[in-house]
Amino acid sequence: MAAFNDNFSKQASIYAQYRPSYPHELFDYLQSLCPEHEMAWDCGTGNGQSAVHLAEFFKKVYASDPSEAQIENAFPHDQVVYRVEKAEEPSLTNQSVDLITVAQAIHWFEFDQFYESAKRVLKKNGIIAVWAYGIPSVNPEIDSITKHFHDAVVGPFWQDQNRLITQGYASIPFPFREIEPPLFYIRKRLSLSDFLGHLRSWSATQRFIDQELTNPIEELQLQIAPFWGNPNEIKNVSWELALRVGK
Repeated sequence: MAAFNDNFSKQASIYAQYRPSYPHELFDYLQSLCPEHEMAWDCGTGNGQSAVHLAEFFKKVYASDPSEAQIENAFPHDQVVYRVEKAEEPSLTNQSVDLITVAQAIHWFEFDQFYESAKRVLKKNGIIAVWAYGIPSVNPEIDSITKHFHDAVVGPFWQDQNRLITQGYASIPFPFREIEPPLFYIRKRLSLSDFLGHLRSWSATQRFIDQELTNPIEELQLQIAPFWGNPNEIKNVSWELALRVGK
């Protein structure tokens, strides 16, 4: 198996601060598909956003991530057990998990090995759900600038795995009996500073800063500012989720 390529430890604290959390309706929907609610596995948990949501519905949540820095920044919760582990090598027993969730992470996995482990640990009629979100939407003017930043400015710094998100996860293998889910959106109200913080948390932005030794967010702020108005004004921001569900 390929060695773990840690893309997130350096910006783990930025990631924890600026990454949006997922809608409660998503977890309510996923738990409704599960016959039992003993244990969920949140794989590639990052800072534990999904894991904490799942704890509302499951007696125990096993939350794993190969990045020690991410786990150190994770939200503590009595029902959540955090482990520094590769997705492909969970220390979970066979047929012990009711729901597997992978938020914004499966594009980094070794698909065959992960799915083999997922099928091993899932109970009969257990559910697996993988999802990601792409570019945030504010209004047509700002969206156009953000898309140009994503595609052209930091575009060369995205890795091939990130491009699976722009395809809405349609091209990833998913060897399960698929369930057609409803559409879900992440919705947040952000200031300009928080919006730019989110774009700074992108791995491509961090890679741009490392290689070019300059911060592209400064120029981006100048472009967006006239369309945002008062930088302290709070605007509605949304992200559409690309979601695949199976059993």
